[in-house]
Parts: sequence; C-alpha cells; structure tokens
Amino acid sequence: MRKALIVGVNHYPHGGDLYGCVNDAYNVKNVLERHSDGSVNFDCKLITSSSSRESIERGELKDAVENLFSTKAEIALFYFAGHGHIEATGGYLLASDAKRGDDGLSLNEVLVYANKSLATNKIIILDSCHSGIAGNPPTIVDSALLAEGITILTASTSEQYANEEDGSGVFTSLFVDALSGSGSNIIGDITPGSVYAHIDQSLGAWEQRPVFKTNVRNFVSLRKVAPSIPLENLRLINELFPTPGFEFQLDPTFEPETKGRDEGMPEPLEENTRIFSILQRYNRLNLLVPIDVPHMWNAAMESKKCKLTALGEHYRRLAEKNRI
Repeated sequence: MRKALIVGVNHYPHGGDLYGCVNDAYNVKNVLERHSDGSVNFDCKLITSSSSRESIERGELKDAVENLFSTKAEIALFYFAGHGHIEATGGYLLASDAKRGDDGLSLNEVLVYANKSLATNKIIILDSCHSGIAGNPPTIVDSALLAEGITILTASTSEQYANEEDGSGVFTSLFVDALSGSGSNIIGDITPGSVYAHIDQSLGAWEQRPVFKTNVRNFVSLRKVAPSIPLENLRLINELFPTPGFEFQLDPTFEPETKGRDEGMPEPLEENTRIFSILQRYNRLNLLVPIDVPHMWNAAMESKKCKLTALGEHYRRLAEKNRI
C-alpha cells in the first residue's frame, strides 16, 4: 500500500495569499496516482484551499498528517505547498487560519509522527519557504534527527524563500518533471535521490537550493515510466559481455547497411545485425563505446571492437545477479 497526503494552500486571510500552491497540489496528485502505463501507484488524499469556502485549519492539517503516518504502508508520502515560517523554536507549515508564523503546524511535530510511523518508507516533500529546516531539532545546530526509512526533500534551505514562477512553484514544477520521466533511470524507476539530482542540476548557484536528507537502506521507486530500452535487451548485456572489461569483436556482417561496402566485403548476417541493433541501443544510452573509432558503423565496417562504459559495467553486474 502506498499512501500520499497532498496539501496545497493559497488562501491566507491573515497574510499574503499565494497563487500556485493549489495548482501544484493537483499536478503532484495527477503524476503520483498512476504509473506511466496507467497502473495504480499512490492512493492520494488531496486537501486544498483556494478561498474562504475551503479554508484549511491547523487542526485539520495536523490530523491529516498524523493519520497518514499512523497506518502501516510501503510508502507514506506527505507533500505540502504553502507558506512556511521559521524562528528560534523551529519551522512551521502554515494553514489558512494562521495569524502569525508559530500558529502553523510545527515541523518538529511532523517529524515526530514520521519517526514513529509504522510505514516502511516515510517521504516528506515541502515546497514552502524555509522548509530546509525540516528534520533539524532547533536545539541542535546543523544536525538532522531522522529515523530509518525517512527521506525529506525541500524546495529551499532554512534561510531561503521558495519561489513561484508562471503560476507554479519552481521546485514543484521540477519535481513533477522528474516524476514524469526526467528523473528516471534506464529501467524506468524514479527514486527520491534521482528526483533530487534532477532538481539540483536544474537550479543555478544563485537560485533557491533544494535540500535532501535521508536515512534509508534502499531507495524506493516513487513512480515507474517506460524503460529507455526493452528489459529483455538489457538483460542480454552480461551474455554479450560475460566478464568485466570484455571487448566485443565486430565485423561488417553486423552492419545491416549494404551501401559503402568495399568489394569483397562480407554481406550482413541476420543474427549479427539483430545483436548490432542492441549494441547500438547500449551506445545511445552511454552503456557502450566503440574502440578507436568515432561511431558504431565504423567499428563494424572496420572490424573494430566495442566495450562497456562504467555505467554499462554497472548494469552488466546487475544482469549477472538477476537484478534487472
């Protein structure tokens, strides 16, 4: 069971309204609730506030967070977009009824619920100002207190504001982009670590900086998209390259193109061209490189060899251990 509580708050009658948080919450729900093939992913509960008619009170937010982390699940994920506040006693997530910063839900309370949760994996994602303080006890400087299985990903450091752009949070736009496929690995898994890497690489040194904190033994997949290569082809990698550093010998029979062949050069062989198409896929995914020539076509036509890259060797080992 995978559960997600998704909260977006635009309406703040006692402070400045926001404009993109509700839209961000809907976008996160839409991308999380199903994998790219349409199969069910997270069971999402959405709470939003755009006006006084759907105002979110602190108690409602607290109860929803406590309920999320109170039941056993494979993943319990909490996403919040709205105002955040920080002071000497720690950080706060502000509901609609907040009249001052410390009226909000304390991040220390959120962490207590997550630390005590029966869920195997607890993931907290915050698109709010000063959210980088999440997980840090106010009495301990530059330290995080996370039980095993907790991951925290925030839009900005404890000193920074979370920016909106074109009606959406900058952080959430990148988060949704990563979940849509930009943060996937070759086999189509999107993990919290790969999401963070995508967001981190997309923001410059002068922009808000995302914060990533985790205490896990294994990363979990937040969402699956179509793999970059058919898995049956990827599993062949340790058959084609049976040992580390193995160099695969090519010749003109692997190249299906008949043009450009010298007189007397052997014709393509169907089985070899089938293998060559797989090797070319490896090459396009940076799993493999031709040796001493610029392109795979040259390697075949000039009877050169090809070898796996460091990334290719990684997937060769995974295939060897039946982990693909």
